Amino acid sequence: MNQDYIQPNEWSIIEEGFDAERVRSSESLFSIGNGAMGQRANFEEQYSGSTFQGSYIGGVYYPDKTRVGWWKNGYPEYFAKVLNAPNWIGIHITIDAENLDLHTVKNISQFRRELNMREGWLSRSFTATLQNDIQIKVETKRFLSLDFDELGAIDYAITVLNSDAKITFEPYLDGGITNEDTNWDAQFWDTLNVSAQGDQAFIESKTMKTDFYICSYMASELYLNASKIDIAPQKNERETFVSLQYEYEVKKGDTLSIQKYGGYTVDRNHKKSDLLEIAKANLDTAKELGFSKLLEEQKKSWAQIWDMADITIEGDVKAQQGIRFNIMQLNHTYLGKDARLNIGPKGFTGEKYGGSTYWDTEAYCLPFYMATKDQTVARNLLVYRYNHLTKAIENAEKLGFTNGAALYPMVTMNGEECHNEWEITFEEIHRNGAISFAIYNYHRYTGDYSYIPEMGLEVLIGIAKFWHQRATYSKDKEKYVILGVTGPNEYENNVNNNFYTNFIAQWCIRYTIENLEIVKAEYKKDYDRIMSEVQLSDNEILEWKKVADNMYFPYSDTHQVYLQQDGFLDKELIAVDELDKSQRPINQKWSWDRILRSPYIKQADVLQGFYFFEDHFSRTELERHFDFYEPLTVHESSLSPCVHSIQAAKLDRMEQAYAFYLQTSRLDLDDYNREVEEGLHITSMAGTWMSIVEGFGGMRIKDDMLSFDPKIPTQWKAYSFKINFRNKILKVNVDHSETHFELEGSEELNVLVQNKKLIIVPNKLVRV
Repeated sequence: MNQDYIQPNEWSIIEEGFDAERVRSSESLFSIGNGAMGQRANFEEQYSGSTFQGSYIGGVYYPDKTRVGWWKNGYPEYFAKVLNAPNWIGIHITIDAENLDLHTVKNISQFRRELNMREGWLSRSFTATLQNDIQIKVETKRFLSLDFDELGAIDYAITVLNSDAKITFEPYLDGGITNEDTNWDAQFWDTLNVSAQGDQAFIESKTMKTDFYICSYMASELYLNASKIDIAPQKNERETFVSLQYEYEVKKGDTLSIQKYGGYTVDRNHKKSDLLEIAKANLDTAKELGFSKLLEEQKKSWAQIWDMADITIEGDVKAQQGIRFNIMQLNHTYLGKDARLNIGPKGFTGEKYGGSTYWDTEAYCLPFYMATKDQTVARNLLVYRYNHLTKAIENAEKLGFTNGAALYPMVTMNGEECHNEWEITFEEIHRNGAISFAIYNYHRYTGDYSYIPEMGLEVLIGIAKFWHQRATYSKDKEKYVILGVTGPNEYENNVNNNFYTNFIAQWCIRYTIENLEIVKAEYKKDYDRIMSEVQLSDNEILEWKKVADNMYFPYSDTHQVYLQQDGFLDKELIAVDELDKSQRPINQKWSWDRILRSPYIKQADVLQGFYFFEDHFSRTELERHFDFYEPLTVHESSLSPCVHSIQAAKLDRMEQAYAFYLQTSRLDLDDYNREVEEGLHITSMAGTWMSIVEGFGGMRIKDDMLSFDPKIPTQWKAYSFKINFRNKILKVNVDHSETHFELEGSEELNVLVQNKKLIIVPNKLVRV
């Protein structure tokens, strides 16, 4: 049974009624961020029940030593993790000396929490009776500023309902923070200095090992019935903690509120010596503007994001809520301003996966950022990988590869592999292919070739060298094989000739050779520079070609499908719908041994290849492979439903496409995999966007043009989306009778609609 307590609403995520059992889940679902930092939706006041405290700063991490009982050559020495940063949101509250704690109050009523997606803020309200019988009403609002991305703001108001009372607000900074997922219970932070001046307080600290220096800061102002009051706070300083205590007597019916500003300055962005002064300047800016003005600016900034990124769905509130939630969380996580940052699978919403970069960015996230932002944002994601090329070559060297072969990490913060499961680290090498594919996808979509001669060709060469060395010639098959791998389906480890891996290896080599020829002919200066660096001979290129032209692909004549791997037909092929529902999800109910011997597929694997490379296969082949593999797929990866939704739509199986869309769009809201309390599935959220634009909208690039094959689920009246294609903004609106196109700007655009060419003139509605 999926959770269903989130209220259907087109523009908000709403929870009504307090339930201690769902606090941790809601902390994930109501998470906020601004691309530079983020935080789980922890309560500002003390909460002594089960909670998962989490505040995170982009790019700040710790190398937690891998915990294994054995060691192999090439094994990563550490698992990088995004660090739980000092907590700046906390406000300890007492009313007539009684703690405000929703775990211990006598009763709670009218509890409501809202994440307003249109305007970018989080609010909470409730009425409570404390143990001393004082009744209060609480209203809070907070946000992380998009305009000042080192700054967050909180407005916390208490109205005393049944008597006069003394309210104590004690806003604090807490640097004594640990991660829930530490391997060795290590202390990650070294507190250097704690200080307070007037209504401001600061904790200067640095990370152990990685030496990131940060200054956490806060300032507070008090208001009685919306009028500012001046009280000198009492300072409390401890080794890793600082607070400012304000006391005020309020009359029955009066409202006392505190406005708190806080955030972090980091030496990734400033000189170490300047962190404290910049923190003070940020607080001065916050207080000068005030909460209301900062909130107005927040609303304007989110309006700009939604103007480009919004997808509207008419007639299906849950579907509409799902896509907007996904789009909002993607923008919470990454805005493309900093090429040193990337997109972790949990973003800023939890610690699982270490907050690091996976192949998800290239395979799933790039299309969203290409189409909803300026192309420089997508280019920054490619620049990130180019900047890590040296590390990728070092990663390959650790495994015995030579001559500049590059193996990009499965998991990374700085380009170095830091995943601590051997079947992923050594075997899930298909991630290399996703990076080459992203370069191709970027050029195909934006038309910008400049990245390839400037940076991309070196990346492609390193990856092609890797595939050449990783393939083995089989005398028995008289073909090149790739042994001992894990494909996208992580429910099979250490298999031979995973179809997807072999296919993408072949494609990478051919794509690299094709671009070598283009750069040699058209960018001679870049070509000469690259050749002087990479030591690539004509003979080596011929060897690459031999591998690509003679790659082995396992195939079943009986089923007329490519096999996921050599031994796939040795399994007992029992369809998922024949499994007892009590056995699901199998990753939580079965032993790993049983999963590995089963035919069950975690996510698209062969079908991932058909998604990336659909031009290489016919519709009939897709249908045959979809019918063979989808019934065996348990979709226990967040990355699975979106690919299947796109392919079901292509096959005109709209009910199935719609069901997969709902699963991908509401994966976290409805907690399909029963794990949302660990954090959200950020990278799969980009797949939700693809499900609509590429699935139902049928958007592709064909003959260097945008192409559409629009379809609509019966559950919807209409849907629309905007895309930025080569700096031309196109809006597409689809209903059951026709498709509308509207083009902004001054230049016309040629598109294909169901393979017929159409000229779209700016500022004129075109109906098909």
